[in-house]
Amino acid sequence: MLRIPPALSRGLFVFALVAVFWLALQPAPDVVQIVSWQDKIEHAVLFAVLMVLGSLAWPDRMLQVVLGLLAYGAAMEVAQSFTDYRFGDLWDWVADAIGLLLAAIPARLLAARFGAPPAQASSTAGARNQA
Repeated sequence: MLRIPPALSRGLFVFALVAVFWLALQPAPDVVQIVSWQDKIEHAVLFAVLMVLGSLAWPDRMLQVVLGLLAYGAAMEVAQSFTDYRFGDLWDWVADAIGLLLAAIPARLLAARFGAPPAQASSTAGARNQA
């Protein structure tokens, strides 16, 4: 089965985190707005993608990935509130959380198929259990 090497998936995840945070602190580009809550959809989709990348990087630590991304989203909103051209929005963070929830099951399935294999128990632990 095709597996993505852990170093590659973790590198991509960290790169995405840095790039997204940097972009979030730049002036917002002019975008054609189709619906009034389009920004919230964009947040949900972005965090769904980050969830998938994080689950590929650490498939056996999904809860930590979710909690870390929730903290990351909150930090992003706080950082935006310190700029003159962006503002922090609690509803953006809620949209981030919704994206994480919507991606949790597909991310888990993708991580099981393509992510690094789960960590194996140490041989000494196995020897103690057999004694």
